[in-house]
Amino acid sequence: MICREIIDILQGQSPEKYACSWDNVGLLVGSFEKEVKTIYIALDATDETIQEAAETEADLLLTHHPLIFQGLKKVNSKDFTGRRVMALIQNNIACYAMHTNFDVKGMADLGAERLGLQDCQILEVTCWQEQEPSGIGKVGELPCEMTVADCAGKVKEVFGVELVKIYGRPDQKIARAAICPGSGKSVIGKAIETKAQVLITGDIDHHEGIDAAAQGLAIIDAGHYGVEKMFIPYMKEYLESHTTGIRVIAQQEKQPFVYQ
Repeated sequence: MICREIIDILQGQSPEKYACSWDNVGLLVGSFEKEVKTIYIALDATDETIQEAAETEADLLLTHHPLIFQGLKKVNSKDFTGRRVMALIQNNIACYAMHTNFDVKGMADLGAERLGLQDCQILEVTCWQEQEPSGIGKVGELPCEMTVADCAGKVKEVFGVELVKIYGRPDQKIARAAICPGSGKSVIGKAIETKAQVLITGDIDHHEGIDAAAQGLAIIDAGHYGVEKMFIPYMKEYLESHTTGIRVIAQQEKQPFVYQ
């Protein structure tokens, strides 16, 4: 298959038109006409990821986060992004990103399903397509009333994370939850507005956390990577079921930091 055909398949899952206006999704490096036999899937196009893709002789690197986010004026070895672009070109690897379009069309639904949320609605509407709202995050009813601590235990179980941070009272009874995989600080207001009692997300800073708790919204921070790594196995399964003769490799789970 050629890269353009693979992109059509990816667009079938998360059309690029659903991405936020500030985002940078799609084919970031490489030719649309390149032949693709092996696809390597990761969350981020780090130096290590690109090296692994090259070692597996990948033709296409599929990531959630865009390699190129802000404009590049130069591509050279003095800049880490430039070095990554050069490494991809030198190894003849195309690079495609599915970021906020996947957040809208896949990530929140996956998270809500893992938590068993019912009667879900969009947490933050980001666009309208064909007179239908779409957006980031979901808010809905938990399967049963539970404490924040019990919910945190469920989050650790279904997302496969060892540790979470809790803002608010662990013994608080909750029945309505919001989930925003990735960085959720910008949707705290929406979570409160939609009467969520807990927000499950990542990247919550000290002040956002304590301010949310003061307004009655508990927060379970499972880490940016922790709540988004499900992109990798999901897209592996999706591609394997929608292509033939393509080798699809999922990067092994790699936390971007360690607790010391």
